Amino acid sequence: MIKWIIFDAMGVVFIEGHDVYKYLVPFIQERNPISTDKIYDVYRRASLGEISSKEFWEDVGLGHEYPQIETMYLDSRHDIDIRFAPIVRVLSKKYGIGLISNDICEWSTYLRKKFSIDIFDIIIVSSDVHCRKPDIPIFKYFLNDTNAHAEECIFIDDRNINLAVAQSIGMKTIHFDRNNGKSDYTDVKSDFIPDGRITSFDELEDEIERIKISIKKEEDDNHNWI
Repeated sequence: MIKWIIFDAMGVVFIEGHDVYKYLVPFIQERNPISTDKIYDVYRRASLGEISSKEFWEDVGLGHEYPQIETMYLDSRHDIDIRFAPIVRVLSKKYGIGLISNDICEWSTYLRKKFSIDIFDIIIVSSDVHCRKPDIPIFKYFLNDTNAHAEECIFIDDRNINLAVAQSIGMKTIHFDRNNGKSDYTDVKSDFIPDGRITSFDELEDEIERIKISIKKEEDDNHNWI
């Protein structure tokens, strides 16, 4: 029985999945011409909780503008999917709603407040637990915090590499494919097949029901073999 629907943030709740490259890198480089690799490295450390958000801005050379610079950056984000909240509020009547996100905890909290996303029953942010998707421990944190079994969860992400790991521990998976098969990610496992696929939130309820029917059929088939 499915009890939890779990969402990725960037690329799912928020439309842009390449947020560091599309938003953060140019924002910083307009103010301090440091390398893209340096920004990625510092962001990764912050998203693993190795440094604070304040230290992030110091390490990219903008610490003298903190905390205003952080607010300025986060307020430039306007790419939330407007269909997320109404669809998920309906789902929340039947399921627990979770979030597993690679992010800096202060940034994640700010954006959820900015867009009044108060839907989640459990939130796992990488900087709080010191691990990132696609590493298995971040999924285990979710299961431990909810006392859920992996088989009771559907995980939704825009990256197949994250979905493949979730599926490997028993979760059902839905690929949120906004580009309708034209993904420019290079991390997709060619042999991986998610349990479902959607291109918009309007398709989500039907896809969840389809997966549940598939689970029931599989259980019935297994029972008939006994």
